[in-house]
Amino acid sequence: MPDLKVTADHLKRDAYLYVRQSTLRQVAEHGASTQRQYGLRGRAIAAGWPAERIRVIDRDLGKSGSSAATRDGFQELVSEVALGKAGIVMGLEVSRLARNSADWHRLIELCALTATLILDEDGIYDPAEFNDRLLLGLKGTMSEAELHILKARMRGGQLNKARRGELEMAPPVGLVYRPDGGLDLDPDAEVQGALRLVFETFARTGSAMRTVRFFQEQNLLFPRRLRKGPNKGELLWAPPQHARILQVLHNPRYAGAFVYGRTRTRHRPEGGAATIRVPRAEWQFVIPNLHPGYISWECFEANQLRLADNARAFGGERLSGPAREGPALLQGRVLCGLCGSRMGVRYQQEHGCSVPVYICQETLVRRGGAVCQTIPGKVVDPAIGALLVELMTPMTLEVTLAVQQELEARGRDRQLASSAPRTHGL
Repeated sequence: MPDLKVTADHLKRDAYLYVRQSTLRQVAEHGASTQRQYGLRGRAIAAGWPAERIRVIDRDLGKSGSSAATRDGFQELVSEVALGKAGIVMGLEVSRLARNSADWHRLIELCALTATLILDEDGIYDPAEFNDRLLLGLKGTMSEAELHILKARMRGGQLNKARRGELEMAPPVGLVYRPDGGLDLDPDAEVQGALRLVFETFARTGSAMRTVRFFQEQNLLFPRRLRKGPNKGELLWAPPQHARILQVLHNPRYAGAFVYGRTRTRHRPEGGAATIRVPRAEWQFVIPNLHPGYISWECFEANQLRLADNARAFGGERLSGPAREGPALLQGRVLCGLCGSRMGVRYQQEHGCSVPVYICQETLVRRGGAVCQTIPGKVVDPAIGALLVELMTPMTLEVTLAVQQELEARGRDRQLASSAPRTHGL
């Protein structure tokens, strides 16, 4: 018998069946659940829709419902509802449609505005009616809470394993898991030799950049294990970059330590995620000497102190471009025309005077390469100075002063407005 909520206006539009499973493993192993979802077609036919007017959207099989950003099928469904093409939206349960309250309530709102019904295994709902909308909202909240509980259980299990140092995490190149679950050195002698050479060279030179330069001068390659793709797990040999050597030197697993909590994942509003490095003092679990390593824990600690000292010369403040001491006119303001990096300043003596030279050494610093280019300041600075004098005409000075006075006046007005007492009506 057709449901009383289904009207002729609903039957004029198509019925949309949304089918989803969270992972490909569930698709392969939980075939009964997938068939139950496809079985909702019979409910639509019983409600009065002809079979040819039932649209099945199953492009999101194997995708999580925690966000709509990567679910093309759900986005298509929302678009069809917003365009008024859907008479009813069907899903086995709320969690099939969305595990996120924002996505779920947006769908409910669109269905209410376009007079679209929602059907699940329990019944048919009209989001335009208060009681139905309240029930749908509660179902969405329970679905999101269920996801939170599942994640909390998984997180608790991970933390318990990490506390004991038993949590398996993808090892860096040079370390592999044994069949019994223990971590050991890679049996490949070439891989071991490359890693030992990195630590020995750094111990000798005291500089990651000099270590990179040594590898380049000797035409030596460094291994990297592919993490994804059809060749996942294979070794790729390439000339080492400065960032790659720093990565190796900063990794405590090469010292035989188990560390958990070195990074955190932050989700962006648009749906992406960013990995953020956590300061060492905030690492959750650190268990030294848990497995074989390439260096001792004491050597690792000493390396970190040396790297911290070196980093003061090449940290983020180096790229911020503040004006520093010295006669150079454009210090902190010049960008390299070849690579786009900020150029530094060096001074040399000519006839008893300090003469600036603008130099781009980003390739030298980051990749152990050569200096990109140098520009004599004695040529550039006079040209820029002459240009500034030429532009500073009486008219431009007058306009500049007028703008500055206007900004100062606005600032004073805002201060007076913020400090004036406020009166409230009784």
